[in-house]
Amino acid sequence: MDRLRALQADITRCDVDATVNAANPSLLGGGGVDGAIHRAAGPDLLRACRALPESRPGVRCPTGEARITPGFGLPARHVIHTVGPIWQDGQHGEPALLAACYRNALALAQAHGLASIAFPAISCGVYGYPPDAAVAIAVAQVRECLAEGPLDVLFCCHDATMLARYTAALAA
Repeated sequence: MDRLRALQADITRCDVDATVNAANPSLLGGGGVDGAIHRAAGPDLLRACRALPESRPGVRCPTGEARITPGFGLPARHVIHTVGPIWQDGQHGEPALLAACYRNALALAQAHGLASIAFPAISCGVYGYPPDAAVAIAVAQVRECLAEGPLDVLFCCHDATMLARYTAALAA
């Protein structure tokens, strides 16, 4: 795998050490990427998430942080769950929180000695983050973190439009 690349694919089928889940703070599943990962991994993923401690009632992973579980039924050995910010207007810390998602997910991967990781477009679905801004943050943050250790990173895109955004950002 190239060290940093984008591909249009189903993230639940990526053969990587860790699949990143764009989760909600409860880590108990949801829609979009979160729901797809939970369905593909099977019920053991939900049990593993329930076993993670809550930092406050109903919150196992605050926005910007990351948690790791086994991958269970996924090709990936691990799932790294991270909670992206809900877009308001960009003036409420959203860029810093989104960058923290990538930084903390990569730090977990490196701490566990993983060699490859696949990211979805965190916060770009129901959380409403403008895709061009989110892609710029994702690529910049991953490039910065890759200087700290060897890791192959895949930006897994759900459609051709998102793939074009990542391809352009990676070429810049």
